[in-house]
Amino acid sequence: MEERIVLCGANAYEQKYYFNEKFKQIPQSIQDELHIICVLFTEEVGGIFTFVYEPDGSLSLETTAEEDDFYYDEIGSGLLINQIRQTRQEMIETLELYYRVFILHESFDLEDED
Repeated sequence: MEERIVLCGANAYEQKYYFNEKFKQIPQSIQDELHIICVLFTEEVGGIFTFVYEPDGSLSLETTAEEDDFYYDEIGSGLLINQIRQTRQEMIETLELYYRVFILHESFDLEDED
């Protein structure tokens, strides 16, 4: 299974949001939060914004824009991705763990905290 899988994304050009039904078991509160993050991102900087799972289970935040989109804020998009990674670090780590356990079927061991 060496493919990347889109979790969700928003498209400013079509004004649409997409959520991959393969992940419908993710709690609704997290789905709602992802929806808000994606839509607000595209409203602020434009283009297309996606959360994409890498083959190893890590979660990438990606943005692209059409070549002739002069309104797309490339600098702002990088800054906003960094801000999302910092403020939503716990959610991103939880989504990565979810993917590794339920999609990749990796074993999950809790370490004793004594």
